[in-house]
Amino acid sequence: MSDAILAIGLALSACVAWSIGANDMANSTSIAVGSGVLKIRKAMLLFSVMLTLGALLQGYMVMKTLGHGVVENVDLACAVSSSLAAFTWVTLATLLGLPISTTHSITSAVVGVGLARAALVGYGRVNLGVFGTIVLSWVVSPLAAMGLAVPVYFLLEKVLGKHSGAQDRVVRLVVIAFSAFSAYSFGANDVANASGVYVTTVSRYFGTPDVDTMRLLALFSSIFITLGGITMGKKVLATLAYRITRLDILTAVAAGFANSFTVWIFTTIPYLLLGYGLPISTTYAAAGSIIGAAVARSRGLRGISLRSVLIVISAWMFTLPITASMGAAFYYLIYSLTPSLLGA
Repeated sequence: MSDAILAIGLALSACVAWSIGANDMANSTSIAVGSGVLKIRKAMLLFSVMLTLGALLQGYMVMKTLGHGVVENVDLACAVSSSLAAFTWVTLATLLGLPISTTHSITSAVVGVGLARAALVGYGRVNLGVFGTIVLSWVVSPLAAMGLAVPVYFLLEKVLGKHSGAQDRVVRLVVIAFSAFSAYSFGANDVANASGVYVTTVSRYFGTPDVDTMRLLALFSSIFITLGGITMGKKVLATLAYRITRLDILTAVAAGFANSFTVWIFTTIPYLLLGYGLPISTTYAAAGSIIGAAVARSRGLRGISLRSVLIVISAWMFTLPITASMGAAFYYLIYSLTPSLLGA
């Protein structure tokens, strides 16, 4: 039984990690590719290396948040149901080229599963306080990234000039540096989406994993995140890199700074103060930073494709009810077919 639990957990982590890479690679690479600083292959290589470093060095900070905080006593059936729901929706959105939040997806799936378990089995509860804190971070992260990108763009424009400094080699290197830091921050924050619930499930049977074990799990997840980005990441990359706005060097620098620092701050500061990092949406931060930089450049909304923005925001809004419903449906199916997976 113990070998089966480990195999199921690792298989689900691999599937979810693959879907995360397919959808979220664009969050870190879009500024470099959209501005023409890097070709897609070089951007993918940079993403792979830096996300692995972030996952290994800081991924453990967020891993425990999703499992321990949102739903009480996450069991194997909960982990299976929520992982399947998140994987299904993220993969579908990726096929449609929609940059959605994998954090939003897995957390909403966990909530749906928790509600279904409470109704069907009669135990466990959803911690609305922790869930509310995470939802607040979803709202704050794009606004914070957007708000940070605007003054950074104005500062760059003042220091470098709107056109004359834009082709400077140093500025192009800065774009690459922020793309790298964004990938690092992504690895630190989003590796939990693939492994956080699994960590909690395994701890019920084998005890709480130590930091070294969590880092091995982070490495395992980062490998499959990389594979997802390489095999199917181009569709979402095209949306963020080209369809929201046409990025130039200065907007890329401003967006890269705002995105990477927003994600890193939400990962690191709450961990230092509260003992756990907030699993924010790197997608929301990436999109918010690009929108903010484009608004600053055009001094309004002229430089933005409102149609593309509305489509993306609609996908964000539908994520919660869709993944929660899927999670509940998968849990009901497991409840009907394999009741031995339920309970402690």
